[in-house]
Amino acid sequence: MRLIINGEPQTIAATTLSQLLTALDYEGEWLATAVNGELVPREDRDDHALNDNDRVEILTPMQGG
Repeated sequence: MRLIINGEPQTIAATTLSQLLTALDYEGEWLATAVNGELVPREDRDDHALNDNDRVEILTPMQGG
């Protein structure tokens, strides 16, 4: 599937947001996700289907001040 992940086009074998995060080694990390500009809560990631050309944003927390 062709996706745009954090602004970079990628082809990856994932049909749900949860599968994508696992394929990108984000599994188990605290992060925020959005698909096509809409936030996807953690509890909805398993059921959130991805489509070709979806824009996925994956945000991880940063420390510092």
